[in-house]
Amino acid sequence: MKINDTGRINGINSYQKAVESGTIDNVRKARKKDEVSISTEALEMLRAQQTSNAERAQKIEDLKNRVSSGTYHVEARDLAEKLLPYFKKSSQD
Repeated sequence: MKINDTGRINGINSYQKAVESGTIDNVRKARKKDEVSISTEALEMLRAQQTSNAERAQKIEDLKNRVSSGTYHVEARDLAEKLLPYFKKSSQD
């Protein structure tokens, strides 16, 4: 039974020789770097989304302020129109 495998040392030595000769560094330099490019359409979509998010945040903040100050009012007719389809659906079941 062998305790030491001498074949492994040759693998390490060949790597060290390659490093010393500079071939590993040349291979690394020759590799092309990955690039990411974003199309102008995608950039426009991102800007539009950020704008709509900012507008939504402003609307939410406005609603919070109106509710907390007690000036927020919902018309009963508008509320009934929104709830009516749910009551029709449950009465048909």
